[in-house]
Amino acid sequence: MNPEDVKYWLALKSTEGVGDALFGPLLERFGSPAAVFSAPAHELAAVPKMSKKSAEAIHAFRDWDAILRRVEALNQAGIRIVTFLDENYPRRLLNVYDRPALLYVAGRLQSDDISVAIVGSRHASTYGKYTTDRISRELALRGATIVSGMARGIDSSAHRGALAAKGRTIAVLGSGLDVIYPPENKKLFEAIVQQGAVISEYPPGTQPLSFHFPARNRIISGMSYGVLVVEAGEKSGSLITARLAIEQGREVFAIPGPIDSASSRGANNLIKQGAKLVENVDDILEEILPQLERTAGEPISPGREADQTGSGQSIPERNGMPGPGAPKKDEETLLPVERKILKIIAGGKTHADDIVADTGLPPAEALGILMRLELKGQVFQHPGKLFTLKK
Repeated sequence: MNPEDVKYWLALKSTEGVGDALFGPLLERFGSPAAVFSAPAHELAAVPKMSKKSAEAIHAFRDWDAILRRVEALNQAGIRIVTFLDENYPRRLLNVYDRPALLYVAGRLQSDDISVAIVGSRHASTYGKYTTDRISRELALRGATIVSGMARGIDSSAHRGALAAKGRTIAVLGSGLDVIYPPENKKLFEAIVQQGAVISEYPPGTQPLSFHFPARNRIISGMSYGVLVVEAGEKSGSLITARLAIEQGREVFAIPGPIDSASSRGANNLIKQGAKLVENVDDILEEILPQLERTAGEPISPGREADQTGSGQSIPERNGMPGPGAPKKDEETLLPVERKILKIIAGGKTHADDIVADTGLPPAEALGILMRLELKGQVFQHPGKLFTLKK
């Protein structure tokens, strides 16, 4: 983003009464946040859902010195602003009706085409942590980006599994990026920044207030293809994330737990209601493949309507849909980059690192494409990240 534009986004975001939902109509009407501040009050007031008080506050705004100080503080802290007009804004989050207008980012956002959210109990058992670490690690090795909330327990295990596999992971905080919560996760925070990104819709200095966490859960589910719930009690906040996932048209997965464990009742109930029972990563990936095929190469514009495919549906309606048919082998269904990788592998057993070197793709992106090809029945993965064409 042009550094000059940042101040207008921050100023508009800080104006009383201007919530995320107003950014779209304002930009559609005036073209840019800078133009919004140049508009007459009566034109601002004519924007749908804009109150007269907020229109007058925008028109009368003059505290640019304070905004510039905030911009400078962000620069010094290494925090970037990513708006929903930026190409690195999470692609699937664009289709969530209450998407954040802007995100504060430490680390690096990229396409992250295959993202899976993993959430669960803060008071996780040894079984829960081990299972989460294993699933997260295997998903990351297959090219998926792991999204979670950096809370104690399952969230932390999800991030650590992805990091151990040298994969990408994204943490979504319910506080400012300079307020690490829980505080013992400072080293985890730093590792995630190096290998992915930590993001928040809240400005620096924002404390981790309880009502922030249900709100941030819509981002966790919204930027993912599906949500995996591990060890959730009957009143777990993870169930909020699962409900939001349903409303956003995302897949819901759950790992079963002991029937006599209170910490497993929420996840087990999700399975009763139709969430997909997960025993291994293939249970997740086989649901994601059809979505990847539908969206491959499909641009999503900032003004596109929110994804309504899951709105109002129950888990049985979502996860009870017929599954995909046999993998397609027709060359016409492949993207150019997929054909390029197949030509590389055609020479014989090929290591993933050689594919990365020959294509020039980022490792996470190359692994994601290999995963798609594997699920399509085009390639076979051998131990040690070696690939051959599937006969």
